Amino acid sequence: MRVRVLLPILVLVLAGGFVAWMVQARLESGQPPPRPGAGARAVPVEVAQIEHGPIERRRSFTGTLDAHAEFVVAPKLAGRIEELSVDLADTVVRGQVVARLDDEEYVQAVNQAQADLTVAQANLAEARSLLQIAERELQRVDQLRERGVTSESQRDLAKAEQLAKQAHVQVTQAQVTRARAELETARIRLGYTRVTADWRNGDDERVIAERLVDEGVTVSANTPLLRIVELNPVIGAFYVTERDYGLLQPGQGAELRTDAYPGEVFAGTIVRIAPVFRVTARQARVEMRVDNPELRLKPGMFVRATVVLERVEEATVVPERSLVTRNGASGVFVVSPAGDSVAWREVQVGIRQGDRVQVSGDGITGDVVILGQQLLDDGSAILLPESKHAAKP
Repeated sequence: MRVRVLLPILVLVLAGGFVAWMVQARLESGQPPPRPGAGARAVPVEVAQIEHGPIERRRSFTGTLDAHAEFVVAPKLAGRIEELSVDLADTVVRGQVVARLDDEEYVQAVNQAQADLTVAQANLAEARSLLQIAERELQRVDQLRERGVTSESQRDLAKAEQLAKQAHVQVTQAQVTRARAELETARIRLGYTRVTADWRNGDDERVIAERLVDEGVTVSANTPLLRIVELNPVIGAFYVTERDYGLLQPGQGAELRTDAYPGEVFAGTIVRIAPVFRVTARQARVEMRVDNPELRLKPGMFVRATVVLERVEEATVVPERSLVTRNGASGVFVVSPAGDSVAWREVQVGIRQGDRVQVSGDGITGDVVILGQQLLDDGSAILLPESKHAAKP
């Protein structure tokens, strides 16, 4: 008796499971479920209007900001730092003295060189006087020789003396030149005790980004003292893979966003693309120029850069939710002018921008279905929402 009661129930469960499995299988295969007869009810759907206008292909990258130019101030001499006239975040101008070293030793070297030059000049004056005396003696001997008073050997002695004094003058002239050069060298080295910020290109004003030493410290030659950067413009740098590398080129515009200024967008332009990839990461460096007249952007900031890779001015655009795949082809269901049925239209997908997609194909006008496509087929009857239905003529 119990078996007779359970048997019909089991048959009904199996039949229901089979029907559900068939419907699920057709849905997963991208095909609509079996259509009912001519008296089938219309399928409720949601629709959206097809747009015609511009669409862009965009790609976002993450990167950091770098200074457009950087200059490290370092002394050319070793010595103790007597004074640092600037500090972190100070503005400096080209050629400004930013540090001073202990200069007592170099002042003494200048004085010593000046004294050596004075001695050399005195020796030169003495040598020239002796040369004049030797030349007058040679002239007197020549006059006496013409009268037969002196011998040839006396003239030779006078001539040798005159030549020796000429050589002495040349030697002392060279000593004066060397002493003058040593004095100039001492003065140059004394000037090196005034450390200046002398960069060559860019703006005349820059900012102290880092102070590396303190006053009173003894440093060796070429020890970094300060790091000076140029903040207008700044460089936005990010790295791209091979997939995106071929889509970028100098001159493309970019939009930059940073957490420091939420909601604000800064404009940039790609200026350089590395010709090689980093072997370890398989990425290439891309640099953008970003104008920064108010100096709000700082090197080291994290940024997100959005680059426009492609733009189509006149495109047919549909919501991404309207796309359906049937039999391996992409398409949309276009609503009839009367708003009571749909037609399947196969499309070619182009640029994607957020939830908007560029499509191309025949008969893509009016509205498309964005919800309920799985229950539709070409020519299916539909039921629009009351608001949408009322908008139809």
